[in-house]
Parts: sequence; structure tokens; C-alpha cells
Amino acid sequence: MTTPTTMTAAVYRRFGGPEVVRLEQVPVPVPRPGEVLVRVHTSTVSIADHRARTRDVPRGLDLLAAGTIGLSRPKRRVLGMDAAGVVESVGAGVTGFAPGDRVIAMTGSGFGGHAEYVCVPADGAITRAPAGLTDEEAVTLVFGGVTAQGFLSQVSIGPGTRVLVNGASGAVGTAVIQLAKHLGAAVTAVTSGPNAELVTSLGADRVIDYTRHDFTANGVRYDVIVDGVGNAAFDRVEASINPGGALLRVICDLPGMLRSRGQTRRSGKLVAWDVGKPGAAELAQIVSLAEVGHYRPVIDRTYDLADIVEAHRYVDTGRKRGNVVLRITHPHREGQPS
Repeated sequence: MTTPTTMTAAVYRRFGGPEVVRLEQVPVPVPRPGEVLVRVHTSTVSIADHRARTRDVPRGLDLLAAGTIGLSRPKRRVLGMDAAGVVESVGAGVTGFAPGDRVIAMTGSGFGGHAEYVCVPADGAITRAPAGLTDEEAVTLVFGGVTAQGFLSQVSIGPGTRVLVNGASGAVGTAVIQLAKHLGAAVTAVTSGPNAELVTSLGADRVIDYTRHDFTANGVRYDVIVDGVGNAAFDRVEASINPGGALLRVICDLPGMLRSRGQTRRSGKLVAWDVGKPGAAELAQIVSLAEVGHYRPVIDRTYDLADIVEAHRYVDTGRKRGNVVLRITHPHREGQPS
């Protein structure tokens, strides 16, 4: 079937609340040499989409963020940092993928996943979708999984390693729990009380309800603290980290970034905020774990693309658990769900 020339996409032309996102007809991108055009079946609405849409970035990062999301108006008008779907076509020189392949991909700072089609580099974070998982399940492996993998790869985790996950019920937090447990760690999850059952089911050995207890005040030390909230500055948690341990700051402001190298040198404890550039190998590793049941998709809610404003509105509450999935149908194509 011939690829259409236009597609439906969720577009935002100014920063603001959920209502700034609207469905529009835009041109279907054409894959350049080395790119893959993916017919998107699912994406997720993540905290990264919230930050880009609202321009609510950590302290001091306004100018740095401008290069990715824009300064006075959005630089990339279609959000969505991940996609699951089928290869529609490939650009010149691409040999690793062919039309019809089921894939999952991380679009990253290029965004574009909240549309019927998106182009991704063939040598980037794209891999075959896991067998046995639906597209709704498969896409949840991408954003949280790749981010968690990128941070955990900077430390040594094995049997008995004590890992604390701050913000354990989010997309990244639920991924960190599962990846750390797979490596044999003893995991403590910091979340609200209603999420205790979820994080325990994913493998957390202990749960701390942050609404009732401050994990830094109980005298317990950990080998690795993963901060997915942004409130675990090194000065606050240093005493809770074992000698030679690490603080992995998934969310970090500019002062924290600038001080991290000196803090690492002075304390002998790694303070890291850069996820690096995880690619296809890291994504394929998560797929392999999912295929054998060692990594579980975590879906909070699923919305159709037509309900994109409601999806953003829910993510804005800050209460999502795991992933909010966006379902993108192609009713004009035979065999596609409608």
C-alpha cells in the first residue's frame, strides 16, 4: 500500500497547558539516507513531554534547553520520545531493517512520536519489538527502560548491592527497580503509600512512603541512590551513601550539574547526571529481558491520539504510575485497528 503524503499529528505551536496540543494534518516525513520511516502504532506521554510542552525545566537550564525545545516557541512541534510500530520504508543505505519489521524506537530529543509516522536513524536506539508483547506493552520498554539502563550502566551492581530508587513508581523508577533486581540488588523503593503494592510486585524489597518518612533520616546507607524526582541533591543524601557509592541524578538542575565533578572528587562517591547516549544494544537488552519475563511492562492508562489533551492533562497531575500509552490508529490502511 502506498504511503500517504499527509498524516495526523499532535502539534503544539506555543508553550503552555495541555490545551495547546492539537491534532493537525502535516506532511509525512521522508526518510533520508540512513533513516527508517516507522508507521507508529503506539507512543507514550512522558514527563519529558510535559517539560517540553510547558518549558518547565530544572533550575538554570532555560538557555540550554532552548537548543532542544526552543526559546520563545517550540522548536519541534510534535512531541513523543518513543514509538512502537512497523517499518514503512527505509532510506538509502539501510540494510538492518525492512518494510514490515515490527520495531520499537527512542526518538529522544528529536521527539516526533505523537504522529502516524516518524523517521529515526537506523543506527540509533531502534530494535525489533519483543515477541509476545503488544505494541501498547512494547512501547513502555523504551523511555523508562533506556533511561534506567543508561544510568545503571555507570555503576557496578551485583548480588547484595543496596539500591534506593527515589520516585520508584514512574516510568524510569519502575524500570530501575526491575533492572536492579535482575542484577541481584536489594532494592528500596521510595514512593507514596498507594503505590507500595505496584513497586513490591516489580521486585522492591522495601518500600518507604515519602509522605510519612524521610529516607535520609533513618541512618540507613545505600550503595546506589537513583533520584527520579529531583529532590535528592548530594548535600541532602551524601550521608545515606556508602563509601565508594553513587548518586545517579535522573533529574538535575544546573547548579547540581556544575558541582557534581567536585562532589565526586571530594567525597569519593560518584555523582552522575548524564544518561549518556544509550542505543540499540541497550534497547535490545531490555527486549531480551521482557521476552523471558524478567522485565514487565507497566501501563497506567491508555489514550487514543484523539484524546491527546486528556493524556497530557493526566501526566500533568504528577500521579502517573509507570507509563501513559498513546494509541495511534491508521483507519485508512487495511488491517489496521480503528
